[in-house]
Amino acid sequence: MDKNKAGLIVEKLSTVFTDKPALNFNSPFELLIAVILSAQCTDERVNKVTKVLFERANTPEQMLSLSQNELEEYIFSCGLYKSKAKHILSACADLTEKFNGQVPNDVESLRTLAGVGRKTANVVYSVAFGGNAIAVDTHVFRVSNRIGLVSATNVLNVEKGLMKILNESDWSRAHHYLIYLGRSYCKAIKPDCENCPITEYCKKRIKR
Repeated sequence: MDKNKAGLIVEKLSTVFTDKPALNFNSPFELLIAVILSAQCTDERVNKVTKVLFERANTPEQMLSLSQNELEEYIFSCGLYKSKAKHILSACADLTEKFNGQVPNDVESLRTLAGVGRKTANVVYSVAFGGNAIAVDTHVFRVSNRIGLVSATNVLNVEKGLMKILNESDWSRAHHYLIYLGRSYCKAIKPDCENCPITEYCKKRIKR
């Protein structure tokens, strides 16, 4: 696919979806915690959990006042709660020890935090700090390959491919559009091609 067609896809999706995440947050720290919790969990569930959790702890220092067992009780319904609690507390320790309790505003520093990988760092960087980045989750990976924006077999190459074919100013909003497209129409099983807003540009659709 060429850059012109990729740009048309972004503009078309902008008329259908928002470029804001579905996670609720009021600070970079809250976003960081919400994104960590969102792994293999729905945003709706995360929002229910964080509504209660952030009333008790919405700073690194407050979070560290919880024991791992206490934190696990708050986040149990998000799944993978033991590893997520461990990562959250380790990241909070890093924030207090290395960054004066503030979430760093660059990808490189974000990725030094315990439990924070490339996707999480990119989300926080782009959403909380307005940076240009593409976070590749399961929806972005599937949709990007399916419609023909990229042809890649791993997350890193999908990210690199999207960065190459999309204008840098579109990176952050495009990643939200692709997520919402994957949730609403381009689902893993039984994609709704008939009602998809970009069916005319879709590589898979054209081949049918």
